[in-house]
Amino acid sequence: MDPVPRATSDDTNPLRRLSLDDLRLRTSMKWRTYPDDVLPLWVAEMDVPLAVPVAEAITDAVALGDTGYPAGTAYARALADFARARWDWDGLVVERTAIVPDVMLGIVEVLKLLTGPGDPVVVNCPVYPPFYQFVTHMDRRVVEAPLGAAGRIDFASLEGAFRHAVADGGRAAYLLCSPHNPTGTVHDAEELSAVAALADSYGVRVVADEIHAPVVALDAGFVPYLSVPGAENGLSLMSASKAWNLAGLKAALAVAGPAAADELARIPEEVSHGPSHLGIIAHTAALRDGGDWLDAVRAGVDDNRRLLAGLLAERLPEVRYRPAAGTYLAWLDCRPLGLGDDPAAAFLERGRVALSPGTSFGTGGAGHVRLNLATSPELLTEAVRRMAAALT
Repeated sequence: MDPVPRATSDDTNPLRRLSLDDLRLRTSMKWRTYPDDVLPLWVAEMDVPLAVPVAEAITDAVALGDTGYPAGTAYARALADFARARWDWDGLVVERTAIVPDVMLGIVEVLKLLTGPGDPVVVNCPVYPPFYQFVTHMDRRVVEAPLGAAGRIDFASLEGAFRHAVADGGRAAYLLCSPHNPTGTVHDAEELSAVAALADSYGVRVVADEIHAPVVALDAGFVPYLSVPGAENGLSLMSASKAWNLAGLKAALAVAGPAAADELARIPEEVSHGPSHLGIIAHTAALRDGGDWLDAVRAGVDDNRRLLAGLLAERLPEVRYRPAAGTYLAWLDCRPLGLGDDPAAAFLERGRVALSPGTSFGTGGAGHVRLNLATSPELLTEAVRRMAAALT
């Protein structure tokens, strides 16, 4: 393999701050799963230094020995302020929130409130693999409603899934991924209002995973599900985790619409013991003081979307890629390459690039890969070069 180019020092773009040598010092999943000759562009960790306000908040807490149990509503208040400033939404009421360990464990707790063993949970596939894993492990069953050809919600498909889900008269939920992972689709207000109306007509409860909400293109806007008409009995899970690269600092918030507040209040008190106190400190600092850093990351991801589109057009023109407005993930249709259902295996074995296999995202994922854009332009360029070389 040719040497990997080094990232350049660019104070305006956090994605250009760290070299490959810097990144390989990390001990997290992204950097320890594969050998050192593999470029890891798979799991959703960003190749960035911590935002300074977050690092300072953590180090200040450690210096004080402030490493006990979490308490208070600072995180919820910071998220409410962020939602008001960023999304022009005043509907995030601190009293209608609950601290949970992370978004997926929060989803589990909320689904326990809304459904029982064996009940159906509708998902839009292809979708984040833990949706399948966590739902089935809690003894619920997944009902798929495939996305449309453009990667947006197919309402005929969704209505069919709702009809099937409630056919036996039981309780049903819809686990909405917004923005959608892996496609990056940012659902608009009209679509979300249609979701709320359809769910109401079938008696399906909506639970929105909005973990990627802060990470949208600079020219795009995010619409919280609970902000649209008809979503009053919905629930949302939010976190600063993805936007500020805080997966190792566990904390998230469950947020209820006004008609779901009593249900959210039934979450067992011991669930609030699961989040890390340092995690809550970090997430609160990110939401309060990390806005400039976030916008720099968003600009860097925007640049990388354009870069990837150009690189694929030049080196892998058969790969279909539709740059999306949300997340820092790219969904690549590699079926024209003839690499079978799992092209990620070929890119790993022959090109030494680790990507997420599309087969793990459910129906519609075969022949696709998910690529993490939150890296330096140099590493992204090298990854596409290796992917192209894997075909020769």
